[in-house]
Parts: sequence; C-alpha cells; structure tokens
Amino acid sequence: MKGKKIFIFLIPVATFILGVSASFLYPRLPLLSLPFATNKNKYVNFVDNAYQIVLGNFWQKLNDQELSQLFLAAGDQLTGQAPDAGKSDLAKLNKKLAYWLKRLPEDKKEAFAAKLVDLALNSLKPIGRSRLYVKKDEVALRNEVNNKTDANFYQTLGISKNANPQTMQEAFRAKAAKLEKEASPQAKAKLRQLRQAYQTLSDPLLKQRYEQDKIATTVEGELISPQILHLRISRFSPTTLDDLKLVAKKFDRGGQLDTLILDLRGNIGGAIDGLPYFLGPFIGTDQYAYEFLQQGKREVYKTKIGWFPSLARYKKVIILINRNTQSSAEVFASVLKKYNVGVLVGEKTRGWGTIEKVFPLKNQINAHKKYSILLVHHLTTRADGQPIEGNGVIPAVEINSPDWRQQLFHYFPSQQ
Repeated sequence: MKGKKIFIFLIPVATFILGVSASFLYPRLPLLSLPFATNKNKYVNFVDNAYQIVLGNFWQKLNDQELSQLFLAAGDQLTGQAPDAGKSDLAKLNKKLAYWLKRLPEDKKEAFAAKLVDLALNSLKPIGRSRLYVKKDEVALRNEVNNKTDANFYQTLGISKNANPQTMQEAFRAKAAKLEKEASPQAKAKLRQLRQAYQTLSDPLLKQRYEQDKIATTVEGELISPQILHLRISRFSPTTLDDLKLVAKKFDRGGQLDTLILDLRGNIGGAIDGLPYFLGPFIGTDQYAYEFLQQGKREVYKTKIGWFPSLARYKKVIILINRNTQSSAEVFASVLKKYNVGVLVGEKTRGWGTIEKVFPLKNQINAHKKYSILLVHHLTTRADGQPIEGNGVIPAVEINSPDWRQQLFHYFPSQQ
C-alpha cells in the first residue's frame, strides 16, 4: 500500500478525551450574530487542518455543509448554545470558532479546540471509531498492532528464565489442567495467555524475539490427534506470516495428518497491510482477494505470495469463527469462504469492518504535545461485495442451530 501504514482498528484503545462535561469545562456563551470577519489564529488553523483531513480522507464522501454541521454541533455542545438556523459551511465554522475562542481564557483555548475536534470526529459514522490522538495514543496503537506485550511470560508459566524445556512443559500442563476445569471468562483469558506464553517460550526463535522486542507469537499449534492439527491465529501483526510459517513447518510430519482446524475465534484483527501475504499461503499468489470502499470507489487487492508447502498436506479444513472475530480477521475468513478453502463453522462475526489510519496534523497548537487524527479511511467488504461493517461474515455451519452437527456431517462425514 502507498503512504503510511493502514490499520484495522482491532480493539478498544485509550481514546483522547478532555474533560468530563462541556458545561463544567466551558462557560455557557450567549447566542451570537457573527457580525465580524476574523483573522485565523493557531487554534482556528488547528481545527481547519482537522476539517480538511476528514473532508479528503474519510471513507464516506461528505460535502462542506455536512461536515461543517458536525464541527458546529460539537462547538455548540461545548458552549451550551442552541444550534443556529441557516446554511452551514467552513466560513461560518471559522467565524463561530473565533467568537468562542475570543471569550475563553488563554489557558482554556487549547483544550476547547482539541475537544471540539475530538467530538466532531467521534460523531462520524461508525460512531466512536475516529478520534483525536495524542502521542501516547499513537504509541499504544502501534504497540497493539505490532503485538508488543507487557506480560511477563516467565511469570505466567511460573518458571525461571533458564528453565529447561521439560520444566517448562510440566509447568504449562499443570497450570493448564487447573484452568481447563474452570468455566469463568477470567479462567479462559488466563488459559489463552498461558498457551501463548508456552508457545512463545518453547520455541527458540520465538523466545529470542520475545526477549529482545517483547513480541509474542500470534499463531499457536496443537495436535488434537495424529490426523488433526488445531492452528489458532489470535491476531494479525507484522510477524504473523513468520509465525504461521514456523508453526506449520513444525507440524509438517507424519503420514496421517490431513485435517486442519484453523481457529479465528476471538481474533481481534490487526495490521491489514499483511493480508495480501497472510492469504497467499491459503489461496495462492496473484489472486483477487478483497476490496476496500472509500468515497464511492472500490480498491481491489490481490495476494502477493503463494502456497506454503507445509500447508499443502491438509485435504480437510474447518475455519472456526465467532461473534468476537473482527476486522481483518473477518476479511480473512470471508476470502477463505469465497475460495472454498474450508468450511466456516461457528457464529456470525462481529461486523467490525472499518480501516483506520493515523493522520498527523500539520498545524499543531502546543509545541510539547503532538496531535494526530485516527480516521476511518476505508470500509472492508465481504466476498459478496457487501460491507462487513454491521453485517459480519456468516458461517456455513451455525453452531447455534439445533442440527449443527448434522450440517457439519454433510461436509465431513466423520464423527471425529
């Protein structure tokens, strides 16, 4: 992709919020008649910069009147004013903004301008996906997408850094056995982290990467039987392709192994840039994979690489999805469904089909605080061309149906 990296927004991260309520932070201002023209100042330039970024880059094409109304509504909310009658445009927004700022003390102007932009962004559809960011939010998002973790995996397993493979395996099995007996969400979350810790530390290459960069593996493998491999992808990060190659190769042995359960349940998405590479091992190189929507136009993406030899052995494939499968994982599942790579089993996915991109603001208002905009830049689509947003991806076998086992049996006539 051209330009800066694009991210599907995978999980709720800390959003930029100033203050608790508008009436608490800002005095109510009288209605204004706007009899004057104003010279732009740094706060007006800051808002203008944000306005132009949205106008040119938001996924949905907005005209000047529609967008200015959103920004004016944010200002009215902050000041406690009733909305003006009449046509809205950027010139009117600039006049009202200058008027509001003129009546605020200097030490409140930055907070006002920043909160106005954040409220306007928050009101863009889908609500709450676009926000104003400060540097710490950008860093948190980057770490999330890159799968950097603060977790101490040695502590998770209860072992020392120089524990041998047998000690590590014994510690993992003992803790896993206890957690598997519990049905609470907390126990399931702990079990997921325990498995991730073990998968990461039990492989020398993954362990080295974790110790150097605090990056955890995104792919976990487990033999259910000599015939069946369970492969779980927890998210998509810049290391996922290497993780997939490493784990698939590790289990590429034995003549009986021919069935793959590809588990995308709870996959929170991640870096969309890698999808042309993640999909290649399953559908081949230079294949039409998916489309993005932006301002009425469709952008087509094709795969960049081909099949992995270590995945060629699997003649039967089941892809597990659920309501917590979201964003880039939904695109991934939809493409596998389109190419009949396997049978989708589970529940309809979350329907979180937006791609966000971070846009830096050129007109900053504080030399010590860098502001940027996280903006919904594109919508993703399903194999049928419909947006994933609000619709999700529908499995072939819905496990909430009373006869789901019979449905699955039609695809795989094996009780195992």
